[in-house]
Amino acid sequence: MRSISALYIPGRLESIFLERAARPIEVILNDEVIGRVAACHRFVHDILATDGSIYGMTTGFGPLVSFAGRAELSDQAENTLNHLSTGHGPDLDPAVVRAALLTRLWSLTQGRSGVSVPVVDALATMLRTDFAPAVPRLGSVGASGDLVPLAHAVQALRGNGFAYVGGVRTPADAALRAAGLAPLELDGRDALGLVNGTSLTAAAAGLAVASVARSLVVAQLLSALMADLLGCAPTYLSERLITAFGHDAASSVARRMRHLLAGSTPSSTRGLQEPYSIRCVPQLLGAVAGAVDHVTAVVDADLNGVSDNPLFFPEHGEVVHGGNFFGQPVAFAADLLTTAAVQMGNLAERQLDLMVDPHRNGGLPPMLATVPGEQHGVQGVQIAATATVDMRRNATPASMQSLPTNLHNQDVVPFGTQTALNALDQSRSLRWLHGALAVALRQAVHVGVRRPTSQACAAVLDRLVNVVPAIDPDRPLQTDVARAAELLDRMADEQALVP
Repeated sequence: MRSISALYIPGRLESIFLERAARPIEVILNDEVIGRVAACHRFVHDILATDGSIYGMTTGFGPLVSFAGRAELSDQAENTLNHLSTGHGPDLDPAVVRAALLTRLWSLTQGRSGVSVPVVDALATMLRTDFAPAVPRLGSVGASGDLVPLAHAVQALRGNGFAYVGGVRTPADAALRAAGLAPLELDGRDALGLVNGTSLTAAAAGLAVASVARSLVVAQLLSALMADLLGCAPTYLSERLITAFGHDAASSVARRMRHLLAGSTPSSTRGLQEPYSIRCVPQLLGAVAGAVDHVTAVVDADLNGVSDNPLFFPEHGEVVHGGNFFGQPVAFAADLLTTAAVQMGNLAERQLDLMVDPHRNGGLPPMLATVPGEQHGVQGVQIAATATVDMRRNATPASMQSLPTNLHNQDVVPFGTQTALNALDQSRSLRWLHGALAVALRQAVHVGVRRPTSQACAAVLDRLVNVVPAIDPDRPLQTDVARAAELLDRMADEQALVP
């Protein structure tokens, strides 16, 4: 995880920055930002003073837009949240909720939503603490913003419902006091501005693509280490061969793997051609790299855009009603990311299967057990990995599973929230698969495979050996897989192992 001491608005919000919001983070709003938020807020109230009509302030919500809203703006704000606080299911990870609120803050500071300055100040202040609203997972179709989950988040900021502080779930009013925060007070369009955007969708997708990008580096490290341990000839990484393939991303992967394998010595025991889980790694991971680049661009655009309705343009005297809260771009991108993550999971599981098979691993004992029968090596690890590849069942695209709702006001929806949260789920499963493969590669050295002959691969193995003891005798390995996954994340972040 990249170390970030503070985020500055204005500035660009990047996917990888969202991970930092899991812990207290300083978000600094400069005078320009405060000025444009205040100017937009004044513009909204000037319109109201001239009896102008603004969706959600003077009207009902959704299909009830043709009916008048509540007379008092504070009452209208209250009703915005009350009718949307209807989510259910397990709580989202507090880190995801905090990332969503950072994303919402970034959108509101564009000065197009009409919220008051105290709202953006309150979000920035909350992010400096470890407070996190308790938000149920189910409730958003990602088409009119993430209305239901964001309503729960805002309710917690007002002292209603539940929240996490110090990692403990507690009544929100008590959590606010523990974090040293005052309950959020809302006025005018504040409530609708806080919930009427796809910030949960964008944040979850951002967290997912940051994780998958890291796993892409990990997959190259482990694939190179495996090839070195087995003594594979690196001809499948030939620069001329991959250049002829015609895909720049595959060439980049092959170049990094040649760097990792520099100085390695092939054995004389391998066949003419390696299995696809070795030979086709640059083609597979190159395709993943292309997908990650595309998804990153889409998500970063969303993180730095304005998802709300209507938008206000004080400099032009305009209020524009439209559909910027429709999360289709991220929905498509998140489904693509899930596909890429699942295929990387398939690769890791197949590489693990190769390593435990004495007919394909160069004669190492079955399951990499020190004394087969008396010990079972990574047998349980492989079973758990095979179960984890159930992630394939979750790769069915959701971004076109439209279902009308809201009296056909929302007659087509992108289900962006589901796609983004699903991509995040699969990115986390992929980490466990890489952790499992790493444990197996470390154990292979213990039961007789040669040590790596390249300097870079030897460094990877030595770090694995430091956190994962040899399996001799059998022991529970859940913690070892987790430690290996965490180490691999750190090595990927260091970027020193790739050119």
